[in-house]
Formats: sequence, C-alpha cells, structure tokens
Amino acid sequence: MNVMITGATGFIGRNLIERCQSKGYDVRACARTQSSNIPQNIDLHLIGNILNNTKWSDVVRGIDVVIHTAARVHIMGESAANTLTEFRSVNTAGTLNLARQAVKAGVKRFIFISSIKVKGEETQPSQPFKEDDSSIPTDPYGLSKYEAEQGLLKLAQETDMEVVIIRPPLVYGPGVKANFSTMMKWINKGIPLPFGSIDNKRSLVALDNLVSFIIRCIDHPKATNEIFLISDGEDVSTTELLQKVAKAFGKKAFLVPVPIWIMCFFAKLLGKEDVANRLFGSLQVDSSKARELLDWRPVITMDEQLKKIADVIAMDKNT
Repeated sequence: MNVMITGATGFIGRNLIERCQSKGYDVRACARTQSSNIPQNIDLHLIGNILNNTKWSDVVRGIDVVIHTAARVHIMGESAANTLTEFRSVNTAGTLNLARQAVKAGVKRFIFISSIKVKGEETQPSQPFKEDDSSIPTDPYGLSKYEAEQGLLKLAQETDMEVVIIRPPLVYGPGVKANFSTMMKWINKGIPLPFGSIDNKRSLVALDNLVSFIIRCIDHPKATNEIFLISDGEDVSTTELLQKVAKAFGKKAFLVPVPIWIMCFFAKLLGKEDVANRLFGSLQVDSSKARELLDWRPVITMDEQLKKIADVIAMDKNT
C-alpha cells in the first residue's frame, strides 16, 4: 500500500507517518518546507503552498491512498479582512485541486481531515452533533472545510476515486499548541484559574485515537464515501478537563468557582468572546457511526493521553 500524507510536519501528519510506517505502508510525505520532524528515511516532497495551481502530478503518481491533513488554520490575532478568501484558497481550492490530480493519477481513496467546525461552534445539552445533521459553519475556516467536503463528495460521484471525510473536534496530544498547551502550562505552574464551576460538556479526540481511526479508514471497505465524527467518547466539562490535567502532572488544580456571567462580561470587554465560548459552551459529537460501522474503538483514554503530554512537558523543562 502506497500512502501519501500531506501536512507531514504538522501535529497530525508527523504522528501519522510513524503509524503508517509501523503498519508496513510505503509512505510519501508532503510538506511546505524541510523539517527535523520528518524521519530521515522518508520519501519527502517539498510542495510549497497548497493552492489551486499547485502541481501534484509527479507526487501522486503510484499512490494508492492520499491522506490530506494539511490546511490553513486559525492564526491568533490575524485580521478578519479577506480571511474567508485566504481560507478558501488553501482549504477549498487547494484541496480540490489535489483531489482532481489524484483522480488522474489513479488514486483509489482520498481521506480528508475536515473539522467539526463544519457543523457549528456549539451544541445544546444532550444533543451532540451527528453526521447527517444540517451543517451551519459560522466562521471562515469551517465554511472553507465544508465547501471542500461538498466538492470531494461530488468528485466521488463522478469518478472511481473513493472519498472518506473525518471531522474531529479539538485534537490533543504530545506537541499540542495554542490554548491547550497554555492551559496545561498554567496548571503545571499552579496558577489559580477562575474555572471551578463550569458545567458544560465538550468532546475531544486524543491524537493517538485520531491517528488510529485514520489508519482504519485507509483500506476498510465500509469507509467508502462516508463521513465520520470522531471523539474519545469521554465528554468532559472545562472544570473536569482541568482537574484531569492536574492529575496528569501529579498536582492539585487551583480552580476558583467564579460565576460564568462575570467571566463572559470581562471576555466581551476584552474582545475574547470566541475564547469564552470554547471555555464555557458545550460541543459534543456522536461518534457511534465510527465505532459501529468500522468496528473502531479508542486505543487510549483521556487520562493516558494527558499523562503523555505532561511527561513531554516535564522532559522539555528538564532539558
């Protein structure tokens, strides 16, 4: 099996390479630039930016399965001006350009790592997102991913190439960046946080679990032209998550029970409403289709994955 992975230097891509190699697949990695994260023995192709005119014909030749993890993601503090156009240029046009060239090269299956954001930003209590719910993307990133999905499904109808779409929620694991990394460092330092009484529910997916599911989708016949929501199956509140992080570090979390309305008020004043929504709102996904149709089960618990992250942070601190 010849597998091509885009976004090879990214959080998901570099871990996926290792798992594919361990399964005995011949891996071709694609990245924008050279990186020490890529194993020395890997067949690496530097392709620059992924746009609607990127040339892939030589790269996809002889490939059986393309796993497309590369994407334009949110950049903290970036201006809202023209962001939809920029997201579309990479996540929509760039993805469909790659897929069309994959069809011409005879690629059998195209696995697209999308996002739960195609469904929206929040769920109501006990009403998790499901695959067949209507999609209401509320930001440029989610909309660009949704439009890519629609183009891929149309391509699957018109050609012999199979498509698999995977929509993960927040992915966490060793090497995680952004807000999740900051949160873990705060807990590790023992900084008191005003999150002691948050009663929401959020689905997450451990990096190990997501990679395991992607591997399952490489050749499973029942994954053909399907959409999957994926999670650990351990929905937690923000308060519970912080307590689990503290446990991973072998420490106690100092969480002060500040009323949510007060924190939302100050978040609005500071222009941090999006951050507040993620901290206080619920976002649950129903991953039963992935479990039942593909007979998949998580390979790691949330506590185990958090402990792996904590161990890496502790190791980095000591070096």
